[in-house]
Amino acid sequence: MSLPRVLTVAGSDSGGGAGIQADLKTMLALGVHGMSVITAVTAQNSVGVQGAWELPAEAVRAQYRSVVDDIGVQAVKTGMLASAELVETVADLISGTDAPAVVDPVGVSKHGDPLLAATALDSVRTKLLPAATVATPNLDEVAQLTGVRVESEDDLRRAAAAVLAHGPRWVLIKGGHLAGDAVDLLTDGSAEHWLRAPRHDNRHTHGTGCTLASAIASGLAKGLSVPEAVTEAKEYVTGAIARGFALGAGIGPVDHGWRFRS
Repeated sequence: MSLPRVLTVAGSDSGGGAGIQADLKTMLALGVHGMSVITAVTAQNSVGVQGAWELPAEAVRAQYRSVVDDIGVQAVKTGMLASAELVETVADLISGTDAPAVVDPVGVSKHGDPLLAATALDSVRTKLLPAATVATPNLDEVAQLTGVRVESEDDLRRAAAAVLAHGPRWVLIKGGHLAGDAVDLLTDGSAEHWLRAPRHDNRHTHGTGCTLASAIASGLAKGLSVPEAVTEAKEYVTGAIARGFALGAGIGPVDHGWRFRS
């Protein structure tokens, strides 16, 4: 039996909590075969990002074609793309691939370090989001991309409409930065799915966005519908946050392997 195949197109996190390292751990935990296209290398640990170096577009394109043309994919997930050139390169690649694409429009790290050039925002809006099956922005990324600032749950619909206007089929607005329960809104502009989970009193949440997007891609690769994949992914990430652990002097990672230890 061959496993469903999922490709992550993202940056490397040397500390192992986010980026392609988190993506591949998530894919392993969820029973799919993970593959990677590295877009950038970061020097990163629990306290921040000390440096970032993007790869040439040619290297990104070559990695992608190498995997997709030989092995094939059932879903693609994008993360840190760093520059307008890489955003446009990856948007072109996923647009030409017959597989669902989960776009995590990574703008800043958990520590507040910028991971996307300001000059790339327009490319994300006009090229990357229209290629997305599901876009998964957090509230900071919503504000960065659309100007909509979410202050309460009532603002989530307005945020979703603003992101959908750029062309993704579905959007998952992650309300994790709001007070109260962790509430997310998944919508395609007509159907609405509100996902709620208890908020864990836990500061070790490095890599949650990468992990959630990879979990959604894993579900889509298995043939789940978008609402089913997002619901399962939210459940997996909630468990991973609950088991988040200290690592280094700053923010620790979620526990990608929590189901193996429960």
